[in-house]
Amino acid sequence: MRRREFIALIGGAALLRPGAALAQQPVPVVGYLYSATPYPEEFAAFRDGLTQAGFVDGQNVAIDYRSAEGSAERLPALAAELVARRVSVIAAIGGDVTALAAKAATTTIPIVFLNGSDPVQSGLVASINRPGGNVTGVSLFAGTVDAKRLELLHQLVPQAATIAVFNNALVAESGARSQALENAARTLGVGLGFFNVGSEEDFDKAFSAMAEQKIGALFVSGSPFFISRRQPLVDAAAAHKVPAIYAWREFAIAGGLMSYGADVLDSARQAGVYAGRILKGEKPAELPVLQPTKFLFVVNLKAAKALGLNVPQPLLVAADEVIE
Repeated sequence: MRRREFIALIGGAALLRPGAALAQQPVPVVGYLYSATPYPEEFAAFRDGLTQAGFVDGQNVAIDYRSAEGSAERLPALAAELVARRVSVIAAIGGDVTALAAKAATTTIPIVFLNGSDPVQSGLVASINRPGGNVTGVSLFAGTVDAKRLELLHQLVPQAATIAVFNNALVAESGARSQALENAARTLGVGLGFFNVGSEEDFDKAFSAMAEQKIGALFVSGSPFFISRRQPLVDAAAAHKVPAIYAWREFAIAGGLMSYGADVLDSARQAGVYAGRILKGEKPAELPVLQPTKFLFVVNLKAAKALGLNVPQPLLVAADEVIE
């Protein structure tokens, strides 16, 4: 879905401009702060969660959408704009850098985050069960499943002596996650090559460098940037004939070879529910950080065939979904 369609989804410019028509109505305003370029499905899931909690966008709640378009340095200013508008809740979606920017901007406005990091380690909350302060939300704990994702890729392409890892600056704890990945790779007996990718232009550069270094497979970290650019990324991997595993099902749907991770859209819905509960008067300090209970392993056989790969039967049996 392109940006024009996304603007139509969120109700046009009324939600993109402060002081628009809805602001004249006596309804609470939710500030939706997003780090990457628009991801319409995630926004729609968040809005569904609000509805589930009793708040219908455009009727008894308004949403002020702000996107950093993949530039983390823009987040503090955007968070400050939402604080100046005195929104009732800030939904900080897409990477721990988004939530950290919102937290730095206010200690009073409730914040509901959705990211993949450990919120205690990153300093967002005091504890999972009793967050304290004005911040709570949903953590995908992506780092805890990175080792499993690497193992699945190794099972499919055991001949790959070195695996590339794509990281992105929208994940503040990528250093710690990279170290954990190196430990997992050591156990598997493979090497890793790390690439910091911050734009679509970096895709072909990284794949060309991988070819020069004879790197045989790709591990794509969970990042809002990658999911917002999933189609160009999946297409680039296919064009360069590189087997890759991704963090979320949306990549496999877009044609990626494999994915393993939490249901990100359901997590966005849960964040919307939390925002609605806070609008009803509950305190973020008393709402425990939610964690995913199910992780989805998806295999795309069409992509495997295009790469000349035979997916081992144990992987097919383990898959929650097989795309043919």
